[in-house]
Amino acid sequence: MKKLLFIDRDGTLIEEPEDEQIDSFAKLKFTKGVFKNLGFIRSKLDYEFVMVSNQDGLGTESFPEDTFWPVHNFILQTLESEGITFDNILIDRHFPEDKSPMRKPGTGMLTQYINNPEYDLAGSYVIGDRETDAELANNLGCKSLILGKDNLTWDKIAEILFAGERIAEVKRTTKETDIYIKVDLDGSGKCDISTGLGFFDHMLEQIGKHGKMDLTIHTKGDLHVDEHHTIEDTGIALGECILKALGDKRGIERYGYCLPMDDCLCQVVLDFGGRPWLIWDAEFKREKVGEMPTEMFIHFFKSFSDAAKMNLNIKAEGFNEHHKIEGIFKALARALNMAVKRDIYHFELPSSKGML
Repeated sequence: MKKLLFIDRDGTLIEEPEDEQIDSFAKLKFTKGVFKNLGFIRSKLDYEFVMVSNQDGLGTESFPEDTFWPVHNFILQTLESEGITFDNILIDRHFPEDKSPMRKPGTGMLTQYINNPEYDLAGSYVIGDRETDAELANNLGCKSLILGKDNLTWDKIAEILFAGERIAEVKRTTKETDIYIKVDLDGSGKCDISTGLGFFDHMLEQIGKHGKMDLTIHTKGDLHVDEHHTIEDTGIALGECILKALGDKRGIERYGYCLPMDDCLCQVVLDFGGRPWLIWDAEFKREKVGEMPTEMFIHFFKSFSDAAKMNLNIKAEGFNEHHKIEGIFKALARALNMAVKRDIYHFELPSSKGML
C-alpha cells in the first residue's frame, strides 16, 4: 500500500505574508530547511507527495489568476531543481464563508485517496502549519506534523519520517507499586508527573523540561510503608521506557554534561553503550530533601541506569542539598538530551562493535 504526504503550501513550503496571499514575487520566501529536508525525504523514502492548498477566492477580483500562477509555477520549478516534485497538486478556491467540503479541513479534494485499498492513510501524514491541517489529518485518518507547533522544524519532520517517532510506554505493576510511564524523546518538555512525593515529582520534571522530552509518570506506591519502592520502581520503569524509545540506537550521539547551580557544580556523563554501570560521587548531610530520603538518590540512579543499560557517572559538590540534587537531575536531563540526538545524514550505529 502506498503512503502519502499531504503537504500544505503557504506557511509550510513558503512563508505566509500578513495578508495571507502570495500574489507577487516580492512576497515569496521559502521556509527554512525545506529544500534540504524535503529533498532528502523525496530521495530516501517512498511517500507520494500531494500538495493541498486553500487559495481563498483565486480567480476573483480579490485574487486574479495572473498574479497567482507565475509565482506558483516558479515555486514548483525551484523545488523541482532540488529533486522535489509532486504527484498531485490540489488547490481549492473557496472562501471560508462558503463552507465548502472541498476546502481544508474538508476532504472533498481528496476523495480519490479515501477508502482506496491502494493507499495506507493510517501510515500517511499531513504536513502543514495550522490547526486546520491537523484537523484535515484527523478527518483523513492519518497523522499530522505541524510546522512550528512545539518548535517542530523541517529538520525534525525529516528525522521523524525517516527514522520514526521515538515514543514508548511502560506499565509496571507489582504488589508494591503500580506505574505508568510514557516518554517522547523528541518532544518539547511537556510533563505530567505524579508519584505521591512532591520533591521527587519536581526532580523528575527537570528530566522532561531540561531534556526536552515529553514525560508522563504516574506512580501509585505503598507510601504507607515508606518511599523506597515508589522511588526504586519508578527508576526501573523510567529506564526501561527510555531504552525502549531509543529503539536500535542508530544515528544517536550516544554520549552525553556538567552545570553549575548557585553554590553547586554538578556533573553527569553517560553512555548508552548497553552495559549498565553507576559511579556516584555525591554526599548529603540532610536525611531528607522534601519527603525524599537522601539515601534514595543513589538507589534511584542505580535502578535507572541498570534498566536503561547505560553507564552513568555522577558527581556533585556544594553546600545546599536541594541545589545539589536539583543540579544533578538538570545535568542528567541535559546529558540525555545530548546523547539521544539523532543524525539522519549519518544514520549508523555509534559503535565499532556493530551493536549496542
